[in-house]
Amino acid sequence: MIRVRRSGPLSGTVGVTGAKNSVLKLMAASLLASGRFTIRNVPRIADVRWMGELLERMGATVAHDGDVLTIDVPDTITPEAPYELVERMRASIVVLGPLLGRFGEARVSVPGGDDFGHRPIDMHLKGLEDLGATFTISHGYIEGRADRLRGAGVLLEYPSVGVTENLLMAAVLARGTTVVDNAAREPEIADLAAFLNRMGSGITGAGTSTITVEGVDALHAVEHTVIPDRIEAATYLAAVGMVGGRITVEGARADHMDMLISKLREMGVKLESSPEGLTALAPDRLRSVDVATLPYPGVATDYQPLFMALLAGADGVGIVTENVFGGRFRYIDELVRMGADIRAEGHHAVVRGVGALSGAPVRAPDIRAGAALVVAGLAADGETLIGGAHHVERGYQDLVGNLASLGADVAYA
Repeated sequence: MIRVRRSGPLSGTVGVTGAKNSVLKLMAASLLASGRFTIRNVPRIADVRWMGELLERMGATVAHDGDVLTIDVPDTITPEAPYELVERMRASIVVLGPLLGRFGEARVSVPGGDDFGHRPIDMHLKGLEDLGATFTISHGYIEGRADRLRGAGVLLEYPSVGVTENLLMAAVLARGTTVVDNAAREPEIADLAAFLNRMGSGITGAGTSTITVEGVDALHAVEHTVIPDRIEAATYLAAVGMVGGRITVEGARADHMDMLISKLREMGVKLESSPEGLTALAPDRLRSVDVATLPYPGVATDYQPLFMALLAGADGVGIVTENVFGGRFRYIDELVRMGADIRAEGHHAVVRGVGALSGAPVRAPDIRAGAALVVAGLAADGETLIGGAHHVERGYQDLVGNLASLGADVAYA
């Protein structure tokens, strides 16, 4: 449980770790070759530990020392991802692509993960079927087979990050050329492509809506440094926006956060970019704006709970529209318990800023909602106790300690 009390203006410097949403996919991609992988700037979070356990169950050896992760992958592994590991996090579905690409078979439990609505895996399976895989689903497991995948043109009905990642990892060892249209454009996609290219693949166009993959016969183990976590950086920027002050977020890349920066500036936060990171100067109270989530380069769905918290205390009325995950408003009732004036209908929420939130016992249903509740608690009278802290620990390396270093009154209860 995390305890938060009303905090004054924040000040100081905080660093961000490597992107959770990238490193998990890089770990899955290590299955594509035998040898020792060295991945740097890796956060010490639960999701990394669980993905490591999944790789070890398959036969790899994983060690995490400081921010350096080493993965030793043998020539032969067990291409199965069991329920007790997969149900912890949805990202584990991306082992399908590398397992089918290298070994021609995979048995993966239907994934679990954050509690914000159903996210179907049909697009993953359809894309891999376009490359020649066949699937059966029974007893809670997806079983896939392919003698050798073949390159093909794949048109995604939606620019899904996970589907794009699965396709890239499957296509690098496929015979021929694969072209993915309407591909996801997130920075994490480009990071994965850079990792795969370092391994010997031929990927062009990553970061655009059309990605081309020239299949190769074999890949090799490499070293790689993970890009900074833009969602973690956004969390610290939201914190200073909630209560005011001046902070520097070391490692934050403005070029990965253009739309977030634009919206925060519209709300009244002054932001300056430098080679070291981002410096934010925030007033005591922000202005309300309208926010709509979209695939990159739009406002990320992971930013949405942070904006909801900011709008709950801002001056005016803002409308939040969730266009990515339909069930992601489930945490709103927790903010309402804290005195927020939010009315949600369908995928829209009308947020009327209140003068002050009120501390209350609340529960985090997922990673980013948990972080948003912590941020909201910084501006709430009294004490806020946030249950479900294990969700926060899935995505943040010491969020509590880092906020405390900036002057926030936050600790584990």
